[in-house]
Amino acid sequence: MYAVVETGGKQYKVQVGQTVEVELLPAEVGQKVELDRVLMIGDGTTVVGNPLIPGAKVVATVLDETRGRKILVFKYKPKVRYRRLLGHRQDLLRLRIDEIVPGGEKPSPAPTEDQPQPAAN
Repeated sequence: MYAVVETGGKQYKVQVGQTVEVELLPAEVGQKVELDRVLMIGDGTTVVGNPLIPGAKVVATVLDETRGRKILVFKYKPKVRYRRLLGHRQDLLRLRIDEIVPGGEKPSPAPTEDQPQPAAN
């Protein structure tokens, strides 16, 4: 079973037992985190949200906080002696996926012309 979740403006395809690095969330090491923005779940049959699957969530445990690799930003304008070098390291959170909860009920289909409409009292 796998799920596609959105967190920190990015989408991740996750499975139970997998370790992922996501943007920093307000959580402590060892704490459980619920990712409730589930876009898709696949397990033989695929369920796609519109855009989210209602009631679905992914439960994960925070393993540790880490930092990403350094990204260099260099600004340069020729002939005017303008140079700027900036560095950035993103704070990340390492999560272990513990459980994928498929979510709520399927919406009931809209009545067709064949089916009688319920009488209004």
